[in-house]
Amino acid sequence: MPFHSSKTNVINSEGFIMKRVVVTGIGMISPLANSASESWSRLLNGESGIRKISSFDVSDLSSQIAGQIHSIDESTDSETSTLFNPLNYVTSKELNKIDKFILYAIAASSEAIQDSGLDNNLSDEEKESFGVIIGSGIGGLPAIYNTSVKLKEYGARRVSPFFIPSSLINLASGQVSIKFGLKGPNHAVVTACASGTHAIGDAARIIKTGEATMMLAGGTESAVCRLGVAGFAAARALSTHYNDSPTEASRPWDKDRDGFIISEGSGILVLEELEHAKRRKAKIYGEIIGYGMSGDAYHITAPSPDGDGAFRAMKNAIVSAQINPEQIDYVNAHGTSTPAGDIGELRATERVLGNNSKASMSSTKSSIGHLLGAAGAVEAIFTLLSIRDQVAPATLNLNNAEDSFLDLVPLTPKQRLINYALSNSFGFGGTNASLVFKKFH
Repeated sequence: MPFHSSKTNVINSEGFIMKRVVVTGIGMISPLANSASESWSRLLNGESGIRKISSFDVSDLSSQIAGQIHSIDESTDSETSTLFNPLNYVTSKELNKIDKFILYAIAASSEAIQDSGLDNNLSDEEKESFGVIIGSGIGGLPAIYNTSVKLKEYGARRVSPFFIPSSLINLASGQVSIKFGLKGPNHAVVTACASGTHAIGDAARIIKTGEATMMLAGGTESAVCRLGVAGFAAARALSTHYNDSPTEASRPWDKDRDGFIISEGSGILVLEELEHAKRRKAKIYGEIIGYGMSGDAYHITAPSPDGDGAFRAMKNAIVSAQINPEQIDYVNAHGTSTPAGDIGELRATERVLGNNSKASMSSTKSSIGHLLGAAGAVEAIFTLLSIRDQVAPATLNLNNAEDSFLDLVPLTPKQRLINYALSNSFGFGGTNASLVFKKFH
């Protein structure tokens, strides 16, 4: 649905007045760091968060690397300053009732709310207009796996009464809503690796139509367990050639790529109606002006070879934003490092932007791996920070690139003008989502 921007609202093609939506807070837990700012700093520094898996046995698995969150309670390392401490966000009693994907959502939400300046300034009326949409592709897979093993070995009496609410995907939104007293729309998105992007786009629409003033939106995931790695490996989706050189494994558009690297974490954004943000003098990272979706209708795991679904999602987002394709300065690609997915997205992006495009496109998954349902939210944050700092992050390990007229930002970040940026996410089942962000003046 196209939107026309006015000073404070937007008017859609049917003449309905709709609110403008800006991002005023960000929070992130990633394989690079325990905050958005530190993750961004390490990303621009060319660091990788991908390591050999040490938290469970991988000797019989074809893929043995991942981007993990390492907690203090799981480490014997004397250096704990960079480790994630769950007790900074929940009590030990609460920790026993939630799986990690919920914990990461709470942690990222805590940072996002604090970053927005809303942590101590919400009235009861504002809380009723502050909602939550957090997506996840798989949810509590470790809890499901561990409980299944426990049930088989020890019987039903050993199954925790908190097993079901610790593993349900919508309990990430539910627990965050409860913790912060947010009584607006409470929703969850489950669209595989597009979940985080769909959550942000759907939350923006809720604000545009006036159903909420503020939304916490994003994604969270923690599927790095024996069952998760074995399952994706069986589907031949994971990288298997770089087990001895993990930091080289994620290599989007490089001709030597051989699959994605499974990762975990969470990205959460505070979305806010523009006038509300201006009244409280909030800092604004950028404006969400476009949201596009599509379906491949092709295959359960493989993208359509011509990238048609990705093309239509990007096109729909740009039409929604009411800008021309050549105005896109930067694309944060889905770019997972799979042979088929990367080439399909590359050709689709070339097609939608046109061969006169001067855009840069990079994949931050080259640094952090693929966070599945959290990927789109983490990458939306990186896109907003790209706009803020006027820099396109690098695509690591891009030594032998596929042919393209697009600037794929190999190896080193690139300072450049970024007024409009596109962020893409595509998932199993042929579900596609794209967002357009605009620098806020």
